[in-house]
This record gives sequence, C-alpha cells and structure tokens, in this order.
Amino acid sequence: MSSLAPLLQAFFTDRLMTQRRASPHTIAAYRDAFRLLLDYVTVQTGTTPSALQISDLDAPCISGFLTHLHHVRGNSVRTRNARLAAIHSLFGYAALRHPEHAAVIQRVLAIPTARIERNLVTYLDHAEADALLAACDQTTRTGRRDHAMFALAIQTGLRISELTGLTIADVHLGNGPHVHCIGKGRKERRTPLLPATVRVLKAWISERAGDANDPLFATSTGRPLSRDAVERRILLATTRARAARPSLRGKHVTAHTLRHTAAMRLLHAGVDTTVIALWLGHEQIATTNIYLHADMTIKENAIAKITPQDAAAGRYQPPDPVLAFLASL
Repeated sequence: MSSLAPLLQAFFTDRLMTQRRASPHTIAAYRDAFRLLLDYVTVQTGTTPSALQISDLDAPCISGFLTHLHHVRGNSVRTRNARLAAIHSLFGYAALRHPEHAAVIQRVLAIPTARIERNLVTYLDHAEADALLAACDQTTRTGRRDHAMFALAIQTGLRISELTGLTIADVHLGNGPHVHCIGKGRKERRTPLLPATVRVLKAWISERAGDANDPLFATSTGRPLSRDAVERRILLATTRARAARPSLRGKHVTAHTLRHTAAMRLLHAGVDTTVIALWLGHEQIATTNIYLHADMTIKENAIAKITPQDAAAGRYQPPDPVLAFLASL
C-alpha cells in the first residue's frame, strides 16, 4: 500500500481538522497545494497519486515543483512560499509517523522560503476611489451591488474573504452602526460604519430582501460571490473609471488595493497605527507599518520639521585604516 495516501488523509483529518482545528480557508489552501503537487508528480513520474510513496516526494521533486509554480504557472513568491508552508507542515507531521523516512523528510524541511521584495502598497486617492464607485452602473442590480460592495470595502478595509463571507445579519445599521466579520485566524472583528456607507448599505439590503443568514453580496442565483468574481467586477469598474481618472491607468487595482485605501485614509486622518492594526485585523503592528513607508505626506512633514544643524560642513573620516577599509566596502 502507498505510504503517502494514508499519511495525507491523516494529516487533514487528524492534524488539521482535529488537533489544530484549522479554518475552512486553511484547509482549502492546503488542499489546493497538494492537488497541484500531486498533479505535478504524476506528470513527471507517471505514477498515480494513490500509488505514490513518501520517498517519491524527495527534496529534488519538491524543488522542481516550486520552480514549476514560478516559471510555468506564473505564481508569485508569496504563493510559492504558501505552497511550501503546506508541504513543510505535512512533512513535519510525517516525521512523527514515519521515522523510517527521516532522511527524506529532513531534506524537504530544509528547503528555504524565498525572499520577498517588499514593494510600496498601491492605494486609491479620494478622486480615484470616487471614480471607481461612479463607474458602477447603478441602473442595474449588479451595478448597485458592486457599488455597495466597493463602498463597504473602501471604508472598512475588509479582506476579500471577509467581504464575500458577510451575511445580511452581519451588518448592523441601528445605533452604533457596524459590520461584524470573522477574519484571518478566526479573529472576530467589528468595524464602525460611516453615515455615507450606512445609507448605501440600507438601500442595498432593502433591495436584496433576503433572510438574515443569506450572503450580503450574492450572484444572480443567490450564491456567495467567489474571490475571482469580485476581482473581475473590480477590474471591470476600474477599466471604466480610467476614462475619468487617467491616474488609474498606472495602477493594478484589486480587492487588496481597496483594503490599502481604507488604511491610508485612516493614516491621513491622523489615526495611530495601533488603532489601524486593530481596524484591519493585523496580528502584528509591523504589518501596519508598511503604510507609513507608502505615505509621502508623512515623510514630507518630517522633512519640513528638520532644522539645519550648526555642525561644520565636511565628511567624517574614520581615524583607523581598518574602519576606512570597512567604510569603503
């Protein structure tokens, strides 16, 4: 019998679902990673997934799979690292159950994650955000749905998974209006709503006319919108908005761009980064600091506050030849 098939089944049912109580998003991400891996190995070796052994997934095989993700599928470094994290998790579990494969497991676990280039975040200014909302055709039900969805995303900064997972009951429009969601890592979050957003959502929920547990933003058949569907609607609206706002032509606008837009609006309003981290559901404050690097206004204000020093002009010269050598490197 294959040693991989029972290991993979136990990994999902025992480790992820029972021991770790992983969220459905995590299980789906790991499932997709192993589907891709098994398809790749089957093509390379001609062995069906049910007949594969743990030893077939050695370090050269996993490295080839990661290269395939990047060069053939065109995946980003982040996606590549996410797939590798799933594989590392499986092999960490395998180390406890199959010590006879310790050498293979150790080599796979030694495969490092790739370094990520941290580019400045892309966000929309007020005029660009208004143009995006105006590009939604509000003479149609789909356009009105998109307008409400984008307005909510720009104001609250919800992740795309949080946005598509909302039900009608998650939106509270009475006293203290807010939206409730279960975010990344199963963290529960309540985000206040501005009066303008409340008006848009009231109109949409009235038109939506569903049960409390129905998805807030649904397809024409009543099913929750998929991630791809949301991204396609954003792309369509952005394409239309570029005629009114040419500055959008140089921006790749996604659902995460709308999340960045919400964060930058809070930052420009003088909100502390710790509050922004709570607002966005960030696990670490360091994640929120990326918005400080992207905000040229804060940097320009910092430069304006610098006063010339009375120090004599000239360049510091290290007194020691060794220090001079190191400084020249």
